[in-house]
Amino acid sequence: MNKLFDKIVVTGYSAITAAGIGTAPILLAHNEGCSALSSIPDNNSQQWGKAGFFKASDFMPPLKARKMDRSSQLATATAGLALKNAGIDIKTMDAERIGIAMGCGFCGVGNSSEFLTGYFNSGVEGLAPMLFPNTVSNAAASNASIEHGLKGPNITLVQRFCSAESAFLMACRFIENDQADIMLVGGIDELIPLIIEGLRSLGQHKTHAACFGEGCGIIILEKTESAHKRGAHIKASVDNICTIGMLPPDLESEGCKLLLGDCATIKHIGLSGTTTSTPALMNRLPESNCIDISTVVGRSLAMGATSMACLIDSIQCSENALHLAASPEGPYFSIRFKGGLSE
Repeated sequence: MNKLFDKIVVTGYSAITAAGIGTAPILLAHNEGCSALSSIPDNNSQQWGKAGFFKASDFMPPLKARKMDRSSQLATATAGLALKNAGIDIKTMDAERIGIAMGCGFCGVGNSSEFLTGYFNSGVEGLAPMLFPNTVSNAAASNASIEHGLKGPNITLVQRFCSAESAFLMACRFIENDQADIMLVGGIDELIPLIIEGLRSLGQHKTHAACFGEGCGIIILEKTESAHKRGAHIKASVDNICTIGMLPPDLESEGCKLLLGDCATIKHIGLSGTTTSTPALMNRLPESNCIDISTVVGRSLAMGATSMACLIDSIQCSENALHLAASPEGPYFSIRFKGGLSE
């Protein structure tokens, strides 16, 4: 699929990661060659990007925070920061025209583990009803929409390392089809020792799952007309989204040509997922400013949204940027942005 867009812009973004609040700490660490990764407890040979500083009570009342799982806390907090960055006050707008699309990897695993442990240890009486609503992958998007009063489309996608990109495409579709004027689109992942143990049992802890990170990145997509109407500052415009399912050896050149297109004017490239370990793509990249945030905050199945937010934060007005994401078995995504508004 290769789709051009000419009426969708980015008016806000934010992130919460191991590096801190917002995109600035990530970019600063990246530019200085620093890392926010830390040693995994009881396993000094491995690192992870744990957002240990994050306290939900800094963003919401403690009682409300207790009702959410960690993914929901991160998503709700980041959504609030992104809405503020975009200058959006939901109370003054039509909430039914504002939706959310999230990509996630292991959301709900922590609560699912605790919920099932109660059953295995004590039977039905050991089940905690309060935990159950947050055992599903779409809990984060649902809780964020409830907290911020979003009544438009609400969807969660899980598609390996391109989960956030898949959500991005879906959000653009909602806007293009006039089902929403504004979409919060992002990626969310939590990280607990149980996930690391599972990856280790699969033998992936030293390959694609090495240096996993947690956090949330959210971008505000908006109809150009809506953004102009409310006098929003436009950070970038969405130019094109291309996605393919696989890069088979005999069709690598054709697939890469579709994804990369004409890169002559590209000033910045954001890398996500397993792109850096995909030679077919890396060997064809132009000499541009490449931003790989996995070296700073780790890699996750939904880190693409944070990567895109950092890319958008890096481009100046009229500069062209390209976001690339890959999964070992596919899919592959390329998303083109232009700084400011494309006239």
